[in-house]
Amino acid sequence: MENISKVWLGPLPEDSPYVKPFRLYYVQNGVEKNWDLLKVHDSVAIILFNISRQKLVLVRQFRPAVYHGVISSSEGKFDNVDLGEFPPSIGVTLELCAGIVDKSKSWIEIAREEVVEECGYDVPVERIEEVMVYRSGVGASGAKQAMYYCEVTDADKANSGGGVEDEIIEVVELSLDEARRMVEKGAVNNSPPSCLMGLLWFFANKAPRGSA
Repeated sequence: MENISKVWLGPLPEDSPYVKPFRLYYVQNGVEKNWDLLKVHDSVAIILFNISRQKLVLVRQFRPAVYHGVISSSEGKFDNVDLGEFPPSIGVTLELCAGIVDKSKSWIEIAREEVVEECGYDVPVERIEEVMVYRSGVGASGAKQAMYYCEVTDADKANSGGGVEDEIIEVVELSLDEARRMVEKGAVNNSPPSCLMGLLWFFANKAPRGSA
């Protein structure tokens, strides 16, 4: 996962299938304003709880945007990055199973596919529960994300997960205590807000009695 030998920046191709930058103009209270935006895909995220072993199932992966963000926040720039000083591990995140909405399928079916592909659990959509729908990146993209909850068992394990094509994803199981430490006061995480919100929702609504 962290076997990265070189990093550099380049211009964004106009035909990028994932990100479209543009400027939106509007008039508010009689004053013309503008805002720079990014059009990105909507997405799904799934809170997975293995009831056979009482473990939350997350995914670990290298996120270039996080790597860039950590370095640019620290250094104020991202030029001639020294991989010894800034190892790729600083860009590795712990997240909910998730994926973009880029298929002509229902959102819950896309969520089911992500569970199989990333984490290896094959479950019917009837066992996937919608938790909430919200907007992410409200200052830049305003993309829609739907969060789901699914309880799985060891018997549902169909493959090892890890993603498809050139994805490099590690399946991680966390005890409830380990997950709880991620959302305690003072915690510092590379995890996205959706993951932390999902964990908080789980502890408030689904955690086994006596564990919250």
